Amino acid sequence: MSVFSGIKVLDIGSFVAGPMAATILSDFGADVVKIEPPEGDGYRRMHRLPNLPRCDHNYAWALASRNKRSLVLDLKKDAARAVLHRLVREADVLVINYPAEVRAQLGLTAPVLMAMNPRLIYASLSGYGETGPDAGRRGFDATAFWARSGLCDMVRTDAHAPPAAPTLGMGDQPTSVVLYAAIVTALFRRERTGLGGEVSTSLMASGIWANGPMVQAALCGGELRYREPRTAPRSALSNFYLCRDGRWFSLAMVEEEKLWPGLTRILGIEHLLTDARFAELPQRRANAAALVAELDRVFAGDDSANWLRRFEGSAHTVGVVARTTDVIGDPQAYACGALVEADGIGGTRFTVDSPFHMAGEHKQRPACAPELGQHSDEVLREYGWDDDAIQRLRHQAALG
Repeated sequence: MSVFSGIKVLDIGSFVAGPMAATILSDFGADVVKIEPPEGDGYRRMHRLPNLPRCDHNYAWALASRNKRSLVLDLKKDAARAVLHRLVREADVLVINYPAEVRAQLGLTAPVLMAMNPRLIYASLSGYGETGPDAGRRGFDATAFWARSGLCDMVRTDAHAPPAAPTLGMGDQPTSVVLYAAIVTALFRRERTGLGGEVSTSLMASGIWANGPMVQAALCGGELRYREPRTAPRSALSNFYLCRDGRWFSLAMVEEEKLWPGLTRILGIEHLLTDARFAELPQRRANAAALVAELDRVFAGDDSANWLRRFEGSAHTVGVVARTTDVIGDPQAYACGALVEADGIGGTRFTVDSPFHMAGEHKQRPACAPELGQHSDEVLREYGWDDDAIQRLRHQAALG
């Protein structure tokens, strides 16, 4: 039995950040009912966008909605809201990311639903938070997480460099873990008090948390700089170098003074130890561009895999910049549990797992994401509707 076996979750979210929190709960055994409008969650169609990977399988939906059951409810209809209210009375968690005005129009606010079930954990996700002048503003991870938090700006090399776009879900995925953490914190409090509660997070708050050290530096009056060009960094020993095979090699030498002599031995450049430009830390920093040029020539002389082998057993932190296609062939990704076996997800035997494990606790084997409304009748029967009652709901257009 999994840690959340018996926990009932209603996922009324759309797209990614909110629903993925429910996905993590499902990984640990929670029963998640995905409540969708008649046209379906818009995330079902994300894989068709022109700037995303072309694929015969709906990979985005497969990841976000594994293990869930789909119930179609047109919540604009009174009869559909009455169905939801019955589910709410038995639910443990409700995840929602509708805009505040939509929640109010549909009677889906925390006070309304928690009055029906005081043990309910009402978990809300928004772009910019529940209060403040931008509380009702529409936001996706590209705007609220990536752009508004300062992250997008901080990774540029100067104020005139164009900003880089985030990958699909780059802000949504980590934000879902934040919302999951809020939910399980509330569940822990419920174990102590017997009462549910309202928890929330936002893409903006999660983005600022991700950019936390730089934001804290700004709060403390620190001087913020753009990322230096690769050819003229502050430190040549925390940088990227192009290898003979066209792959980039990453050096991340935080303890530069301690590790510099060993690095020269590994790279076969011991003569630089006595080069006045690089002998001591201040000189290496002042002549970082010249040292980059030296290291460029060295790394260009061999393949990335060979360089990686030369560093094995040393105290130096290094790595090869992976392409996404490298990840699915990386044995460590499977060994550490980042990629796990699944049941027919998107035409593959494997999927991306939620990013943590609990010793002694069983995680569910990921199962296929549902078709739209696939489990509507099944869920309704579980909550007490018979076939005649279900048919009446269809006549009332409550089920789309």
